[in-house]
Amino acid sequence: MEAQARGLLETEPLQGRDEDTVASADFPSMLSEEEKEELKAELVQLEDEITTLRQVLSAKERRLVEIKQKLGMNLMNELKQNFSRSWHDVQTTTAYKKTHETLSHAGQKATAAFSNVGTAISKKFGDMRNNEITACVRLNPFQTKVGGTNHGGGSFEEVLSSTAQASAQSSAGAPRRAEGEELQC
Repeated sequence: MEAQARGLLETEPLQGRDEDTVASADFPSMLSEEEKEELKAELVQLEDEITTLRQVLSAKERRLVEIKQKLGMNLMNELKQNFSRSWHDVQTTTAYKKTHETLSHAGQKATAAFSNVGTAISKKFGDMRNNEITACVRLNPFQTKVGGTNHGGGSFEEVLSSTAQASAQSSAGAPRRAEGEELQC
C-alpha cells in the first residue's frame, strides 16, 4: 500500500511505460456505480459551463468591436499602436542600445573621415587653381600690368616689351600643355 501511495503523490510527468500502464488500466471497472454517476454529472456540468463561457466570451468580443467602431478604432490603428509599442520595446532593450551606440560612434567617425577627405580635396583643388593662376600671370603679364593696381604709368611700348620678355621666359620654364588644351586666364 505504501508503494501505491508513493506512486500517487509523485509529481514527475508520466514516462512511456507509465502511460502504457494507465492506458491498459480498466478504470470503469474500478469505480462504483455511485462514483460513475457523480463523474458523469460533473462532466455534464463542466460541458455546460464551457458552453456558457464561450457564449459570454463571444458576446464580449462583439461588444468590444462595437465600442472600437464607435471610438473610430480600426484594424489599421491597432496595427500602428502595436507596432509603436513593439518598436518602443525594441528600443529599450540592451542589445538595441549597444548597437545604436556603436553605430552612432561609427557614424561620427565616418563623418569626420569624409570631412577630412573633403577638406583635402578642396585644398588640392585650391592648390591646383593657384598654380593655374600663377601660370596665367607668368604667361600673360599684360593683364596684370593693365588690370593690376600699378597705375604708375608705362607706355604701351613698355607693356608690349615686358609682355614679350615674360612670354620668352615662360616658354622656357613653364610646364607644357597638351596640344589643343588652352589655359583660360
